[in-house]
Amino acid sequence: MSLKFKSFAALALSAAMMFSVAACGTTDSGDAKSDSKAKNTTVGYDVSTIKKDDELAKLAASAKTVKDGELSVGMELSYAPAEFYAEDGKTPVGYDVDMSKAIAQTLGLKPKIVSSMFDTIVPSIGSKYDLGITAMTITEERLQSVDFVSYYRAGSTWAVQKGNPKKLDTSDMCGAKIAVQTGTVQEDEANKIAKDCKADNKAEVMSYKRQAEAATAVATGKADVFYADSPVAGYAISQTDGQLEALGDVEGVAKQGIAIKKGDQQLDEAVQKAVQKLMDDGTYMKILKHWGVESGALDKAEINPTDLN
Repeated sequence: MSLKFKSFAALALSAAMMFSVAACGTTDSGDAKSDSKAKNTTVGYDVSTIKKDDELAKLAASAKTVKDGELSVGMELSYAPAEFYAEDGKTPVGYDVDMSKAIAQTLGLKPKIVSSMFDTIVPSIGSKYDLGITAMTITEERLQSVDFVSYYRAGSTWAVQKGNPKKLDTSDMCGAKIAVQTGTVQEDEANKIAKDCKADNKAEVMSYKRQAEAATAVATGKADVFYADSPVAGYAISQTDGQLEALGDVEGVAKQGIAIKKGDQQLDEAVQKAVQKLMDDGTYMKILKHWGVESGALDKAEINPTDLN
């Protein structure tokens, strides 16, 4: 089977030596197809004109984890267009990368993007890095470990090979090989589905460290379907020349957040105010529009929101 994804070449080679993979898109609505029209770009939005906010910079400098004038951010860099590597295989790009740079610039800090496996990010907040900005859904379970500042909304989308050759139905995934990324809410959901299947028709959950590997598994026929954030699925579909398609509607729309060390009130407040400022002055929306993901925009950044939807 011949397959060429249009971006993500270096990442794909590490995931499957014979493919180049892009792994992400957008939505907070039920129209997954519209996400497949996300922009194909690997050049970030220019945040260099953003001015330092002296008051917020002072607040950030007093935070427990911020050191040496840097704002370190943990990301799983196979999540286009949120965060991934450009064609050179070493430059992080994506709307989460741009947001990290914009927040750092507002706080008078130098951004430091740290490549991490998704399931290691929450445990490493406050030690390896100051923030986790990696298209992370805010959940009650994660709120027990870290604080969050909400900044985006996304749902989950199923994606299959074009034409749905296995004739899968989102209402019944028993018997299917489901590819997911380790540590995600989609992995949790897939495991619940498998648990509820009859013994002779179990769904097989295939968990991968990187989302690109899950998408590649479906593209190559190793898995039947992958389940991911709607931005992930939408962008993957847009990059495969019609060889992948969304299955069903977007499910479980929820807020995503910037993870911060639990109880670091100074950094919580500094990040929340910085994000709100970027929302209010239009920079936030410009970043999202640059990547074609504006449908998931919020107009209010909150610390540990109680309404997670």
